[in-house]
Amino acid sequence: MSEVNTFQLVSVVIPVYNEEASLPELLRRTLAACEQIGSAYEVVLVDDGSRDRSAEMLTAAANAPDSRIVAVILNRNYGQHSAVMAGFESARGDLIITLDADLQNPPEEIPRLVKTAAEGGYDVVGTIRMNRQDSFFRKSASKVINRMVKRATGQEMSDYGCMLRAYRRSIIDAMLQCQERSTFIPILANSFARNTIELPVLHAEREHGESKYDLLKLINLMFDLITSMTTAPLRLLSFVGGAIAGLGFALALLLLILRFALGATWAADGVFTLFALLFIFIGAQFVGMGLLGEYIGRIYTDVRARPRYFIQTLIRQNAESSSVEKK
Repeated sequence: MSEVNTFQLVSVVIPVYNEEASLPELLRRTLAACEQIGSAYEVVLVDDGSRDRSAEMLTAAANAPDSRIVAVILNRNYGQHSAVMAGFESARGDLIITLDADLQNPPEEIPRLVKTAAEGGYDVVGTIRMNRQDSFFRKSASKVINRMVKRATGQEMSDYGCMLRAYRRSIIDAMLQCQERSTFIPILANSFARNTIELPVLHAEREHGESKYDLLKLINLMFDLITSMTTAPLRLLSFVGGAIAGLGFALALLLLILRFALGATWAADGVFTLFALLFIFIGAQFVGMGLLGEYIGRIYTDVRARPRYFIQTLIRQNAESSSVEKK
């Protein structure tokens, strides 16, 4: 690898949730990749309330002699992005790389991200999954969400769902200062970044376990993406309401003309037409109430100001004294 790397310490942050089957291979490949970056490194693994042996395996790996692994154990499951934020808080690197634990994005891409960030002076190095091995449903849902988020937030990114990314320390510090509870890291990071780039990366099939994102979680993610970064849906609601009102007025005028032209019996004296109009307006009201409820719920969550996560245990070996730090 080129000696252009100017980072004194590179941190790799990996959220872990019920990944005991893939952890040995994940650790082996990640550590091997980090040996190629040409600078000191640490691998911060955050256990997000796993119900299997993941926490015990991470603790054992962090306690091994001369380990480069930092184990962050959360007291319960907080979700992927909160776990990553906990990893950011614990990471000490000048450049922080995020990676999923399922090995669908190969850790072998880490040296390329480090080199690109150093050579180009980029604040954020994003990635685009090539030849995705996910199901048709997952790929279709991702395309829809990516398109919606682009339009709503104005943040131009090709693949919001790929966790393999690199961030400079200044971007991490800016994100940690944000107080909102619902955080979507790629968009938040890009809002602070001046120079960004996206690289194509390989994508493999998941070998162990199942995806943590089912249909309901994908829908929740979509609401998190939009409502945590923009008020555009509220403005859109006003436009939709105005359009429905205009359509209703035009339809009422048309019905009045048809009634005089064809008589009262042509549409069951207007009963069914009345019900159709009523359902349109009731549906629009429920959509509006749902969007308002999303924002009010997030205001309520932020007002309570509860922490995003609670770190139960942190295990890090000090490179100088070989001591173990617990939090």
